[in-house]
Amino acid sequence: MAADFSKSVELGLKLSKRIYYGKDATVSGPPRPVVAERKSEATESYLPTAVMVYAEITEPTVVDNPYIPSYQPYVHGRCDPPALIPLHMHGVRMEVDCYLDTAFVTVTGAWRVHCVSASESCDCRIAVPMGEEGSVLGIEVETPSKSYCTQVISLEDAKYVEKLANAKDGFLIKGQLYTLKIPQVDGGSILSIKISWSQKLLYQDGQCCLNVPFTFPSYVVPIGKKVSEKEQILLNVNFGTGTEVFCKSSSHPLKEIRRLAGKVGFSYEREVLTWSMTDFNFSYTVSSSDICGGVLLQSPSLHDYDQREMFCFYLYPGNSIYKKIFKKEMRVAQTFQLPWIRQSEWCLKLVLYFPIIFLITDGTVEDEKDICHAMKSHLMKEGLTNPRICTFGIGSYCNHYFLKMLAEIGRGYYDAAFDIESINLRVERFINNASSVILADITIDALEHLDSLELFSLPSSRLVSCGTLADLSNLVINAKVQKAKDVPIDKVFARRQIDSLTARAWLSGSKQLEEKAAKMSIHTAVRSEYTNMILIETDKRKQQSKSNAVEENMADCEGQKIIGLRNVGIGFGNFEATAKNLPPEKAEPKLYETSTMLFKSASNVGSRLADCCCCMCFIQFCNRLNDQCAIALTQLCTALACLECLNVCCDICDFCSCDQCC
Repeated sequence: MAADFSKSVELGLKLSKRIYYGKDATVSGPPRPVVAERKSEATESYLPTAVMVYAEITEPTVVDNPYIPSYQPYVHGRCDPPALIPLHMHGVRMEVDCYLDTAFVTVTGAWRVHCVSASESCDCRIAVPMGEEGSVLGIEVETPSKSYCTQVISLEDAKYVEKLANAKDGFLIKGQLYTLKIPQVDGGSILSIKISWSQKLLYQDGQCCLNVPFTFPSYVVPIGKKVSEKEQILLNVNFGTGTEVFCKSSSHPLKEIRRLAGKVGFSYEREVLTWSMTDFNFSYTVSSSDICGGVLLQSPSLHDYDQREMFCFYLYPGNSIYKKIFKKEMRVAQTFQLPWIRQSEWCLKLVLYFPIIFLITDGTVEDEKDICHAMKSHLMKEGLTNPRICTFGIGSYCNHYFLKMLAEIGRGYYDAAFDIESINLRVERFINNASSVILADITIDALEHLDSLELFSLPSSRLVSCGTLADLSNLVINAKVQKAKDVPIDKVFARRQIDSLTARAWLSGSKQLEEKAAKMSIHTAVRSEYTNMILIETDKRKQQSKSNAVEENMADCEGQKIIGLRNVGIGFGNFEATAKNLPPEKAEPKLYETSTMLFKSASNVGSRLADCCCCMCFIQFCNRLNDQCAIALTQLCTALACLECLNVCCDICDFCSCDQCC
């Protein structure tokens, strides 16, 4: 799908050359790919590297300057698939809030539909590239006549929404690029868009590193009279404790505007003629040189379905140059007839202490639940001396919740790659992270000798924890317990909690855990397997409802339309695709399916007609027609073509949900 997206953008850039901007205007063309670069790199050069909006063009005749109409030579035919013309951006503001290992990013900007005639309209496609483990939280769009916003609902409501509006849109490209279509925006209009998502910070070389896609191509700069536009970045870092935070590097010139204990704020604001040409990178460290930890407490909000306090126990490795990791050594068993667990136990005697099993797969098997139950019982018997199990999934054919559950049972680490190009990089990082253990076998004294745990209040203001260092010595840490000030723990750990609940629900088949994951997903707006996202369209020209909330029966409010979006969950694997050994790219949904569905429908109709009469009978029938009848049939077909009957068929196939069209 990434290649289809890039081809549509490339076609859109060629189509945008028809637009006339005036005598003195200089048009910024797309970057020319180097001849020696690979085909995949040339294709990906048109993938968005920052939040962008495109005009989706199916009829080339609508392409024109809405303010300076010009003579445009008629273009025969339609764009199939539609061309994507990047819209000009007129201002951007990005706000980033970092808490512990999670960053919440909000981008606000304005885009003008500069490429469509003022008397015409077109669909606009929003593209949101995200950083590490990005998850879209919400999208708000304002146009002169309509407004749009996303909302997360349960799957029970989503089934009813599909009957209201069967829109097959809203999906991920390569696991980190979310795209969504806004229908029918008038030419020359301004789209004001606000997009929020969450992503993870990476810990590298003793630093917390943040990377947000913020590279804008030259063709989104408005053409015409050079007027400076505002580009703004606000960054807030809250480590949660009184530990000092120090900035190590930044891609943009940041100005420190606020500093408190454990908190720091930065700002960047400029009047620019060209937008940012590099991603926003920021790294920081804390003042602690040794391993430190703490416990953060948070009271439930008024809208929280679970009115219990939450706590977060965290450990920070510190930036001491003397810290050591466990010895890295790889041994291969001489015989492969032994089960892989027994091989790891044999390696345990050679490596002496900390063996790790790496499971890397791109498919699924039928007995995954049996594997989890068997591993759980085996590890319960053997205790802490068992090897760690680290899992890595490739593509969407494997059951990622099985891999997460297996890593959780084996006290290991999980990671995944959803596109082929990132496999080498992510596998290398996965092995380095899993094998770079500083502190192992962490225990908490207050939680020992408990069959189940449900804390309502901690017995003291400190929590004692201990672990094993690389030299096999014990380390005792006194973790201070304190209230979490301005740290939304429920949102920081929402995706981890939802994924953990989903994995447990898959293993146990518990409907109660599924409902809990769904409620948490709705409360935090984080995607899950048991919820779906919808797009609510409000017509400003009609009377708006008193509340923008969706009623329980999902009935249409006056002036509102509900559009169902795809579920962007990773799913529970595909055993059939694994058995057929299908390539991972086959699992990606297609960006545009109109031609494919029309061809399938035509094939089905043709096969049905072939069942009724054979080819020889049809030929004999045509031979018996007189000239007048043949001319009449020809004129009838021409009239139907002039009435754009084929376009009607395309539209019908778009909204049809039958087996022949899907």
